[in-house]
Amino acid sequence: MRDAVIVDAVRTPVGKGKPGGALSGVHPVDLHAHAIRALVERTGIDPARIDDVISGAVGQIGEQSGNTARWAALAAGLPESVPAVTVDRQCGSSQQAIHFAAQGVLAGAYDIVIASGIESMSHVPIGSQAAGRDFLGPQVAARYPDGLVPQGISAELIADRWQLSREQLDEFAAESHHRAARAWQEGRFARDVVPLKAPGKDGELVQVTQDESVRPGTTTEILAGLKPAFEADIWRERFPQLDFKVTAGNSSPINDGASAVLITSSETAAQLGLQPRARLHSFAVVGDDPLFMLTGIIPTTAKVLDRAGLSLSDIDAFEVNEAFASVVLAWLAETGADPAKVNVHGGATAIGHPLGASGGRLMTTLLSVLEQHEGRYGLQVMCEAGGLANATIVERL
Repeated sequence: MRDAVIVDAVRTPVGKGKPGGALSGVHPVDLHAHAIRALVERTGIDPARIDDVISGAVGQIGEQSGNTARWAALAAGLPESVPAVTVDRQCGSSQQAIHFAAQGVLAGAYDIVIASGIESMSHVPIGSQAAGRDFLGPQVAARYPDGLVPQGISAELIADRWQLSREQLDEFAAESHHRAARAWQEGRFARDVVPLKAPGKDGELVQVTQDESVRPGTTTEILAGLKPAFEADIWRERFPQLDFKVTAGNSSPINDGASAVLITSSETAAQLGLQPRARLHSFAVVGDDPLFMLTGIIPTTAKVLDRAGLSLSDIDAFEVNEAFASVVLAWLAETGADPAKVNVHGGATAIGHPLGASGGRLMTTLLSVLEQHEGRYGLQVMCEAGGLANATIVERL
């Protein structure tokens, strides 16, 4: 029976997604291409043998439009014969790209495939693909007559339902920064991150080597001084029970970044003399309440564990996307997972959340955590807009 293995995974440093951010001067296609090129060069594979490039991107408009994966593949120097496709499962887009790539290998449709992701939020601001238009339509509005809400309000509803305090949210966020800063200091990201040169403030090229949003000096006292980000009359009237605890400090920031993962069959890896890092063990995706929107990580964790025939105690490391601190804390409360095993090297609150690239970023981190701590199984799970969630279990080889 065929299996699907990860030969290698890389990501760029994560920059602040705003004008003046470390990567804001790099075109999204070129940023994406850098990760793909670095992956091909590091593994030494013949690029002509790549069967497909499957990439995630959320803001598929402007400089990330027109099937951006195809242009990134060409910008990376891949032969014109290598096809590419861009997928959108919102924040889980590149995790879904990994699933599609692995499933293609398992089915025998692919031997070698790259799953990648891109989001340049300094070039394509969050929500710009909607362009102020109604993307739900009248029938969805009829099904949810009270209306759906922005993700920040979903995060507030989660904090309220799970009775999470502002202090808990801020403590979680501060710990994420401390873990990420410590990981950088200890060289834990050395294998993950492929530096690149980007235009600096004066126009000269500057080598970008580290994640820009990590703040080692973050404290709960500093975070406590931030105002709630989503408090407004419209939401106070609709949800009078909310205390409004979600701030810019206990949420993921806006970022630029790219990631790329090389997936093959184990037979192909052996033929090419490549040593896989992990086997893609099990996958799951679920739909959940689109009002709470971000809680799908709870049922999809249960689903992927059941599909894998594993229990929570079998998992040595978890990567749970920190879209908002309340999301991960609710997941911890429901699953009973050991917090010491969750986002060991920090999470998106500190490292950043370049939407379409984050699934690949989490996978890159998960592989390194398993290797550095000699774990066997790792579980990655991401909440996604619209009430969706992906989960992936990998087995270190």
